[in-house]
Amino acid sequence: MKTIRDLLKPPHITGRVEAIVVRGDPRLPARCIEATQALAGIGLADDRLGKRGEAELSTRQVTLIQHEHLPVIAQLAGVPAVDVVALRRNLVISGINLIALKNARVRVGNALLEIVGPCQPCSRMEEAVGPGGYAAMRGHGGMTARVLEAGAIAVGDGVRAEQG
Repeated sequence: MKTIRDLLKPPHITGRVEAIVVRGDPRLPARCIEATQALAGIGLADDRLGKRGEAELSTRQVTLIQHEHLPVIAQLAGVPAVDVVALRRNLVISGINLIALKNARVRVGNALLEIVGPCQPCSRMEEAVGPGGYAAMRGHGGMTARVLEAGAIAVGDGVRAEQG
């Protein structure tokens, strides 16, 4: 029988990058791209942190959201669908439970990220999703991560926890 310690280890499942979203400035519209470079200690090269090019001590160097949560957010907000670009999370990941990866090192494409903790929604979700968007995002806002090793990330790349 497995212990709780065994069960809390990162899963041996492989996920997939479904979308990459970057922002030039906190108030400018975000956009989808096909590929980017993760920069160690900074963030994504095409995102605002990467363009600034300075080491970022924040735990929010990269944000990730669970692809499977998008219909849930739409349902809770009472809208037909949610636009991933409007949510402004950098990486949309399917097939692996992001919350189960808290404190784990995760290989995303060729980059190594450390999943740090939950990414709480901001008040802009009322604009992005519609009335009730903030409440719909609570518990579904995704995770934050630091970039430990630089590497290329592209839509379709695998996502897997590093064991050990």
